Amino acid sequence: MKLKGVLFLIFWVSASVKAQKLPVEVYRSADLVVVQIAPNAFVHTSYLQTNDFGKVPCNGMIARDANEALVFDTPTNDKGAEELINFIENKLNCKVKAVVPTHFHDDCLGGLAAFHAHKIPSFGNNKTIDLAKANQTAYPQNGFTETIKLNVGGSFATATFLGEGHTKDNVVGYFPSENVLFGGCLIKEIQATKGFLGDANVKDWSGTVMKVKQAFPFVKLVIPGHGEIGGQELLDYTINLFKHE
Repeated sequence: MKLKGVLFLIFWVSASVKAQKLPVEVYRSADLVVVQIAPNAFVHTSYLQTNDFGKVPCNGMIARDANEALVFDTPTNDKGAEELINFIENKLNCKVKAVVPTHFHDDCLGGLAAFHAHKIPSFGNNKTIDLAKANQTAYPQNGFTETIKLNVGGSFATATFLGEGHTKDNVVGYFPSENVLFGGCLIKEIQATKGFLGDANVKDWSGTVMKVKQAFPFVKLVIPGHGEIGGQELLDYTINLFKHE
């Protein structure tokens, strides 16, 4: 009976661990929130004060494998970026291999200088580099035109330009081992408005997201630049939002 009781306890603990549901918040401060959405994928959220939309939460992605991590989009400023780097190094026990801003706005590369100060290499669309330079802000050190593959542990993630939408340079990140797509500001959360269109190509936006959907047909989780994560319904929502532009 004692042996059966021990075996039952082991089974119960194991089942409880497996039953732990994601997403789950793993870090929170006044400036930064990190939520685990898959065993090796996280959303980091920082905040940007804007004139038109108030204090806006801005998402990025952490992709990890073994003791290495990739970051898509920086927090909105260097303070938040320092906090994120510290979390990855000391809480996740990972080395940050690279950072990829998905377009040239502050909600994507506002904290890039902090990554450079830590000698973390940065990669961006060549258009992102040109636009950031024109804005006289920090810019990615290494450029690509269409797509780049970045190794992390024994896995990899990609950043791909499939067309204009929110900006002329917007790329999406994909982490195939978890089937997670970081859509950035190209992708809208459900019920979102069209948002800031000052640098947008609204005519091409819908068609670009259709290309994203075709390029990543098996994606399970989609992270928008702002708001709640979801699945492929976020792609469909964004396509329909800009369909008749």
